[in-house]
Amino acid sequence: MRLPALAVATVVAAALGGGAALGIGKGAGWLDQGTKTVVVRAQAAQPAALPASATSKASPLPGKGFDPQQIFAGRSPGVVTVFAYFGDPNSATQVSQGSGFVISPKGYILTNSHVITNAGDGSRVQAAEHLFVEFADGDRVEATVVGWDLYDDVGLLRLDPNAHRLSPVPLGESASVVVGEPVAAIGSPLGNENTLTVGVVSAIHRSIDAITVKLYNIVDAIQTDAPITHGNSGGPLFDARGRVIGINAQIRSANGTGNDSGIGFAIPIDAAKFSVAQLIAKGEVTYAYVGITTENMTSSLARALGYKVDHGALIVTVKGGSPADTAGLRGGIREANVLGRTVSTGGDVIVAIDGKPVNGADDVVRFVSFSLRPKDVAVLTIVTPTGQRKKVAVTLAERRLPAG
Repeated sequence: MRLPALAVATVVAAALGGGAALGIGKGAGWLDQGTKTVVVRAQAAQPAALPASATSKASPLPGKGFDPQQIFAGRSPGVVTVFAYFGDPNSATQVSQGSGFVISPKGYILTNSHVITNAGDGSRVQAAEHLFVEFADGDRVEATVVGWDLYDDVGLLRLDPNAHRLSPVPLGESASVVVGEPVAAIGSPLGNENTLTVGVVSAIHRSIDAITVKLYNIVDAIQTDAPITHGNSGGPLFDARGRVIGINAQIRSANGTGNDSGIGFAIPIDAAKFSVAQLIAKGEVTYAYVGITTENMTSSLARALGYKVDHGALIVTVKGGSPADTAGLRGGIREANVLGRTVSTGGDVIVAIDGKPVNGADDVVRFVSFSLRPKDVAVLTIVTPTGQRKKVAVTLAERRLPAG
């Protein structure tokens, strides 16, 4: 949302009603920009290797406990407030305010794509005409856009490293994050710069709606009870050693207003690394595409539907003309009411990709999004409704943004 006067960037996602909470998960993204996903436990994607120009030499903070004061003292100089002007900054214009953080001495700054672009407002996505970052000492510097990834809501900026003294923060690994560990968020909620809040990791491997791309889900998001609100978007979520494990991105509340009683979600830093590596290399991020939507197949659901599997990703739809269609994969052909749910059944079940087990819908998204590339040939092991187990080679295409 872009407001006519200076205001914070909107980070409110749709409220999670009872139907969404109880529905069967559906994987999306590399698929058909599909529907909601209920997460099953699985290993997250391995983080991408960042170029030297985008890495910090800062060491983890010392100690064994959780010391918010130490984290703030050591890391707040590397956190910035981002001001995005959509129009002439010297006249009445639309302004978005969020947060960001310096990741290297070369001047690279990580934030959310929805902070620096108009993504999510229904029009063609464009970057802000003018961008400024403000440091903890109040000094403001102009920045330029390197690029953005709408699918994982990652934005990358760069400023002249000689324009201000930089204090890059180190990036951790979100794959190692566990529920219950303490975390600290630093950002500019409601325009209040350099604000620290603390809490714990409430959940991992959450699948959340992307607010920058319609009908697409971000997998492996980190849920936290550390208070974050409008303006925290793009800011860092730190672990106890002062390493960034996520980019604060969304708030969800029961009434959909995004008030502070909601819960916060952060983009996993491993996914952000994947985006950053490509943005620096070529200015854009590409993902593979198959053209299906899937649902979690559990053992109880398999028994109810008569499938001879314990788990996997049940194919719900296959988009005509897609790589999946060309390969002969089959989607659901009828609706069934089982276990209090309405399920599209009759489709194939994916149980492995390139020999790696698939436990549920989100595994498919992880493997294809972060381990495979367009034009790669993926070998999907499937189980048909009749119980036949076979391997199908699928030549992947490139994911494209949905129209509208």
